[in-house]
Amino acid sequence: QVQLVESGGGLVQAGGSLRLSCAASGRTFSSYVMGWFRQAPGKEREFVAAINWGSGITHYANSVKGRFTISRDNAKNTLYLQMNSLKPEDTAVYYCAADRTYYISTMTSDYDYWGQGTQVTVSS
Repeated sequence: QVQLVESGGGLVQAGGSLRLSCAASGRTFSSYVMGWFRQAPGKEREFVAAINWGSGITHYANSVKGRFTISRDNAKNTLYLQMNSLKPEDTAVYYCAADRTYYISTMTSDYDYWGQGTQVTVSS
């Protein structure tokens, strides 16, 4: 049974930084794509970033490119999202997700497993 547990959310001022973590268990994730999504109140869940766990290839939404960095620690089976230069529009619940296919997708429907989410609030 795959389990994804996010942590690291919180309240930060605009321009600040946060690092989200996602502890993954229940599988060997070397053939998975792992992603971060976010959902703001009243909006649909949207793609933020993803990484092919085995190759390390990454992909980012245009809105976070240059500010956010996705990475993984193979030894700890943990996914990270380093968020810098945060803006109030980054405020959302952030979700970690796992996709059993090899190729990176930005669509929520392609991801098979989801964490419970962690709240990120950026004040102006």
